[in-house]
Amino acid sequence: MTKADIVNEIAKNTGIEKVTVQKTVEAFMETIKTSLVNEKNVYLRGFGSFVVRKRATKTARNISKNTTIIIPEHFIPSFKPSKSFTIKVKNNVSEKK
Repeated sequence: MTKADIVNEIAKNTGIEKVTVQKTVEAFMETIKTSLVNEKNVYLRGFGSFVVRKRATKTARNISKNTTIIIPEHFIPSFKPSKSFTIKVKNNVSEKK
């Protein structure tokens, strides 16, 4: 499902114009990105958490040059679904198989 599909689905279900829904979805995503950049995690009860995770320093190989490189410690955005969300997906996907 793409962002356009999400906008269409919300517009269809709520009766709100697509342009308004598009702006709202964009603002929602921008708010999450800004919060994570400012090291503030986002918690959506019943859905999941957008958090910043720390990746430790590690050694890797550059295969083309056959050398070892050090990848420094860095932070990445991550999503952790809520337990109820995970259970719902597991149950629905297993029923369809």
